[in-house]
Amino acid sequence: MSEHDDQPIRVLALDDSPIILMDLEYTLEDAGFEPICVRNCAKALHVIDEMRPDVAILDVNLENETCEAVAVRLRALQVPFMLHTGDLERQDELVTRLDAPILAKPAFSEMIVQVVRNLHHAAERSI
Repeated sequence: MSEHDDQPIRVLALDDSPIILMDLEYTLEDAGFEPICVRNCAKALHVIDEMRPDVAILDVNLENETCEAVAVRLRALQVPFMLHTGDLERQDELVTRLDAPILAKPAFSEMIVQVVRNLHHAAERSI
């Protein structure tokens, strides 16, 4: 989908913190995107299969899992994503392996919106 279409850009937001997820939802809605907010990987994978997002924002470390399965699925579908994490101090092998833009928590709303737009535009140009 495109900003030029009548359809808003669909953004999957995965985070285990209800407060952060709510903040992401409001930020995305205010920017004119269609947010799809989920708190675990199982729900995220279901959403990806049911209503493929255009872009995704992934928290790396969730309660009892990481976002790796979701990132792998998104990459297979060529859906761009960013990592939104508070664990920048622990740049481990997983973050390196996921090879995606990283936005440190907490991030300004404007920065989140800009990265989502940049990812979407880059994906459109590569089609």
